[in-house]
Amino acid sequence: MQQNPTTRLHRCRTVLARRWARIRATGEAGMSTAEYAVGTVAACAFAAILYRVVTGGSIVDALGRLIDSALNTLS
Repeated sequence: MQQNPTTRLHRCRTVLARRWARIRATGEAGMSTAEYAVGTVAACAFAAILYRVVTGGSIVDALGRLIDSALNTLS
């Protein structure tokens, strides 16, 4: 016997709603190992990019000029 598409859709929604409720009911204790690995790689990549930007010649020169300017206005 074939089901009415509306009835089948209602059953599917009910099953999905129950599964979603079960997922939300279980608490997450923290990140999994894979999430730690991805987070660590992302943090290292960001740190490497930030290091390259800060130690680049233009940034160092700009900071030096800013410090010289600040010290020259004090004297």
